Amino acid sequence: MSKPFVLFEDNHLLILSKPTSWLVQEDKTGDKTLTDWGREYIKEKYQKPGDVFLHPCHRLDRPVSGITVFARTSKALERMNKLFREDNIQKTYLAVVQGKPEHESGKLIHWLEKDGAKNMVKAYTKAKGGAKEAELDYQLLAKEKAHSLLKVLPKTGRPHQIRVQLSKMGCPIKGDLKYGYADPNTDKSIHLHAFQISFVHPVKKEPVTFTSLPHWNEFKSIIHELA
Repeated sequence: MSKPFVLFEDNHLLILSKPTSWLVQEDKTGDKTLTDWGREYIKEKYQKPGDVFLHPCHRLDRPVSGITVFARTSKALERMNKLFREDNIQKTYLAVVQGKPEHESGKLIHWLEKDGAKNMVKAYTKAKGGAKEAELDYQLLAKEKAHSLLKVLPKTGRPHQIRVQLSKMGCPIKGDLKYGYADPNTDKSIHLHAFQISFVHPVKKEPVTFTSLPHWNEFKSIIHELA
């Protein structure tokens, strides 16, 4: 299994690039998490005694790769949570999807309802009961044979949002059996990657941007040009 790597660190934040198959936080499997790895990294590098404070500010699904932000202090966590809550974080994802969207760019708005027992989300085109509104923008970057490369900018942060919304559009993500793609990737990953994140540093109050490249064979030259 690939190991995470550090994109940035200071006294307030730790920014990691998450490989596919890693959990961000513990679940019923008991598998080692990205949070565990980060705590061990800090403890060893800085020879910190006792428990290390490190808390994820958001989560990525297990089969998804890319940028994950952690707070190293309670103050940084509180301020980062506020940035996420007030949508003052700009996140950019890359996705390789089946087929090609009807329009080269657009906005998707759906109402999402989660089935906790199946760990799946349903998307509706109209408001429905307790379903929560979800919005994203997408742009077609390239098309090769049976797949397209999309840039995705989520405006909300719902569980499985990008996966289910792209599937609802008729373009399921490569390898994502849960949301309509026919064949699995050999490593059980899906071709969805948290590529870039921008925000104002919660303590230093300076704008920061971090970028992480996916380890895909598809569209490799185009993706490197984006960075």
